[in-house]
Amino acid sequence: MRTAPAGYTTRMTLLLGLLWMLLIAGSALAGTPEGVMGKVFQSPKLKPIDSELKVRVDDPAPDFSLPAVNGDTITLSDYRGNKNVMLSFVPAAWTPVCSDQWPGYNILQDIFDRHETIILGITVDNIPTLHSWLQAMGGLWFPMLSDFWPHGRVADAYGLLRGDGTTERALVFIDKQGLIRFLHVEDINIRPPLEIVMQGLQNLTD
Repeated sequence: MRTAPAGYTTRMTLLLGLLWMLLIAGSALAGTPEGVMGKVFQSPKLKPIDSELKVRVDDPAPDFSLPAVNGDTITLSDYRGNKNVMLSFVPAAWTPVCSDQWPGYNILQDIFDRHETIILGITVDNIPTLHSWLQAMGGLWFPMLSDFWPHGRVADAYGLLRGDGTTERALVFIDKQGLIRFLHVEDINIRPPLEIVMQGLQNLTD
């Protein structure tokens, strides 16, 4: 088991405390944008996890190309040698937790930049739906990708496609060599804790 130096632990504790304060403050400013509030679908509580992972830490990340809302086509392997990648799968547009999770990452952009990491946000919604949702959220600093057709092909390649055709709420951290360094599948009903994001970023640079 790897143990972090005492100084490092102290710095991380202070950093996490600061980030939590920013997120709490940010939840009013960015976590739940005004344009989305009152318009999201209030889904019932769902089965926490409904799929089985097909990838593991140290596996090569399955490559893919997906359309982005801005009209680009994003290919995962294009980041090799240049950027680490955090894939953020969320179940569906216009739902409460998803509409809070991604805008919450806007206030963490400096942290991701410091770890030379880009986020690729992925859902199984189509481009027109994602376009409307993105406008309502007030924009994101990272690409929003559609895994709509063939439906959920990328999510299925990672073992993250649920039985109802949505995806798990999952984070996959991929290093510059294209290897998976950290995986986390969260209860679909809640947002992944900030500590998980920080742990994933740290695993990319250890």
